[in-house]
Amino acid sequence: MPPLRILVADDHDVVRAGLRTLLESRKGWLVCAEATNGRDAVEKARECKPDVAVLDIGMPLLNGVEATRQIRKVSPVTEILILTMHDSEMMIQSVLEAGARGYILKDDAGRNLLAAVDAVHRRKPFLSSRVSDAAARVTPSDGAGRERAARQLTPREREIVQLLAEGKSNKEIATFLSISVKTAETHRANIMLKLNFHSVTELVRYAVKNKIIQP
Repeated sequence: MPPLRILVADDHDVVRAGLRTLLESRKGWLVCAEATNGRDAVEKARECKPDVAVLDIGMPLLNGVEATRQIRKVSPVTEILILTMHDSEMMIQSVLEAGARGYILKDDAGRNLLAAVDAVHRRKPFLSSRVSDAAARVTPSDGAGRERAARQLTPREREIVQLLAEGKSNKEIATFLSISVKTAETHRANIMLKLNFHSVTELVRYAVKNKIIQP
């Protein structure tokens, strides 16, 4: 049988090394690629078409939620498992809506990671117990106007939210996304309008609170 091919994406070298060792302890499993940020993860998924991608949420340049959405588009055969420290209800809902099949906490990786990868590869959901409890409390409508507005952002606008919060200028964003500076400025204006923000400081606070970037 061909090996189970896995992509690991985390911006910490030690974490990636530990995950590789644990995953490759299972006979027939192979870490075919590693990524240090969300954009790199999408490109590696496009190139390698792994069976499973294990993603952190708080990655630079493109967070795990947006990386999940994009990987599902560029490599539909790849199942997504989120491995993270964050267990907020909003984050869990966002990731599952983006197309992740599983969500486990790093504290549980030692006892759950192999079972979780096996489950999502077989297209079965897998959630840590604490995540299951949080997911059960999530309702389709949370009543928060700004959260509803955030869900109305386009995929490109969500990318730009992270880049803005990371301190990138309009010119840098245009270079990263291969768009014109004017288009980047237009996206920025639309984002501020939709979220009712009046400064980038407000946007940064929002991004930190919602785990789009790390403080």
